[in-house]
This record gives sequence, C-alpha cells and structure tokens, in this order.
Amino acid sequence: KVVTRFPPEPNGYLHIGHAKSICLNFGTAKKYGGKCHMRLDDTNPTKEDTEYVESILEDVRWLGWDWGSNLFYASDYFERIYQYAVQLIKLGKAYVCELNESQMREYRGTLTEGGKESPHRNRPIEESLELFERMRKGEFADGTYVLRAKIDMSSPNVHMRDPIIYRIRHASHHRSGDKWCIYPMYDFAHCLSDSIEGITHSICTLEFEIHRPLYDWILQALNTPCQPQQIEFARLNLSYTVMSKRKLLELVKEGRVSGWDDPRMPTICGFRRRGVPPEAIRDFCEKIGVTKFNSLTDIALLEHCIRDNLNKTAKRVMAVMDPVKLVIDNYPEDLVEEMDAVNNPENPADGTRKVPFSKVVYIERDDFREDPPKQFHRLAPGREVRLRYA
Repeated sequence: KVVTRFPPEPNGYLHIGHAKSICLNFGTAKKYGGKCHMRLDDTNPTKEDTEYVESILEDVRWLGWDWGSNLFYASDYFERIYQYAVQLIKLGKAYVCELNESQMREYRGTLTEGGKESPHRNRPIEESLELFERMRKGEFADGTYVLRAKIDMSSPNVHMRDPIIYRIRHASHHRSGDKWCIYPMYDFAHCLSDSIEGITHSICTLEFEIHRPLYDWILQALNTPCQPQQIEFARLNLSYTVMSKRKLLELVKEGRVSGWDDPRMPTICGFRRRGVPPEAIRDFCEKIGVTKFNSLTDIALLEHCIRDNLNKTAKRVMAVMDPVKLVIDNYPEDLVEEMDAVNNPENPADGTRKVPFSKVVYIERDDFREDPPKQFHRLAPGREVRLRYA
C-alpha cells in the first residue's frame, strides 16, 4: 500500500512551489488508494514557530487535501531518533567529534579532493557513548561537540564524508520546550521519521538527489524494518516569482509587504487573499506535471488556470465606476421594467438576476464622447447603441 508524506519545516509560510509538492504527495496517495501523512519536520528550534505550523496546516486544508488522523511531528520521535544514534555509536558507525566549524570545513576537502579524517574518528565507542550522553544532559556549550556518522572521508560525494547527525542547541523548542538541548540534523531525522511511519515513497525535490546515498546508508546501517524509496522531482520555478522562503521572510521582516498574506506575495495564503480558488492551483499543478528536468514555468500558465476556473465559477455583475447620467426622453416617467441578466453565461445553473430599466440610467463616462474619433462604437450624438440585456 502506497504511503507518502508532505514534510515541510515550520520556519515560514508555504508558497506556490510547495503547492506542487503537496499535490504530488497527496495526489499520488489518492491515485493508488494509499494515504499521505502530514508531518512537520521541526528539528531546528531556532527558526521554527507555532505560527508557521498553524499556517501550514491551514494552507494544506484550503488546497483541498485531508490527512485524517495522520498528523505527525519529527519532534514526536526525538527519543527514538536519539536511541538510533546510540545504536550507530555502538555499531562503530558514529563518533563524537570536537572539531569546530572552520576546522570541519578544512578537514572536509573539496569537490575534487577527498577530506582528512578527524583526529577523533577512532575514539573508543565507550568514550563516544559517554560524551553523547553528557551532550544530552546539557553539560557542553553550543558548537563544542557534534555527533558524526563514520562513513568515508574520501567519498566523491561530500555528503558522505562523515556528516554531522547531531548538534548541540540550547534553545527552547515550540513543542518539547527545554526537554532537549541536542537536536538531530535534517538528513538523519528525515529518513528515520519516514521509516518509523512506514512511508513507502519519500518524494523529494532534485536538490536531495545527492543526499539519497546518505538516506539509504543510515537506514541500512541501522537495519530498520522499513526502508522507504527516495524519489526526486524537479521543483517548481515560476517566471518573475521569488521562490525562496528565506527571501520572502526578509520582505516580511523588513516591512516591505504587509505580511505573509500580502496579495503580492507568492505564498498560498497570499493567493487565497487575492481571491484565487484552490481548484485553480490544483489544476495548475496537474498541468505542469512532474519531471526530473529543472525548467522555468511561465506564470502565464498559472494565470490561465485561474481565469479558466473563475470563468466557470464566478458570477458576473455590472458596475458603473465613473457614471454619466443618461435621460431617455421618449420613455415614460413612471415606468420601470425589469430585465433578466445572466449571472454566468458559462454556467446556466447560476440562473439570472433582475436589472431595472427606466427613463434615467447611468453609463460609464468612457462609453460616451461628444466628438468621437473614428472606430468609436459607443454612445455619441447621432449614434445608436444597445444596452446589455435591454
């Protein structure tokens, strides 16, 4: 049975790019009769907030998707993930390292040259276990120790060169409070959360393709009962549109927009406030399809999907924004006739409404000229026009 998941990090509001991932994960589960889990990847307490959690859940619901009882948080698994890390140390496949950030970069090597082994790489298992336990108890300051997986410092894939899997963060978590002062890195927590939940297909964007060997290595090293398959797809790149959560956050914090739901923002709540129907966004996601090739989608396609949806669903009414009084001399003073106006020519089920017609009506100022140019087909002296529905 197919089990997918949508795992956003609650460090900002969702944008139109996330809509593609939402529709892909929930849509795939629906297509194959499976289920899609909603999981908040809350492993970085310094950037996450309950405001973002609530906005994410609201946006996914608004788009028309339902996770039922399958709402999860990576923080639900902190104890189990910690025990998995202990297991890796006991297997001799992880160690506590004391290198600082600059030293770590120096030892890591480059894209063309392999890295150097940490002087703490062959630390005894018992010593690493003791230090890791003390890290959990909060005995050390941020950055003094990290837990690293012991893989291959000469690997051509830099993500396999003894990556950090746990770091110290003395920060309050929005769900667990101050219970933890060490937090798992995304690459470590993500694959184990997938495994714990019994995910069958871990669908990610293309930038995680290079992380896949690490995803598989962790699950194989721990011999987890469930080992999901990671599949990558090209993220949505939309012309003329900022698709970086970090840059959108800057716009909000610097007050350049009125908030995350500013109608100019490409956030899902921004589209909602602008009046875009969720069906139009789902239709757009279906039209652009899923590929492995990074490409740029023209925003005109999104606008077409919005217009196409509104054309079928939106009722029409007429408004005179800049009125000019028009008196019909040869019409009775006391007569008012009611005309039937169609609410939506694309949908007869929307019915009609009554529009009054009398001796005095109002027309748009742009629809009248005393001295009209050629090709002016609206009202002018000596000209004849028809009023809609009259």
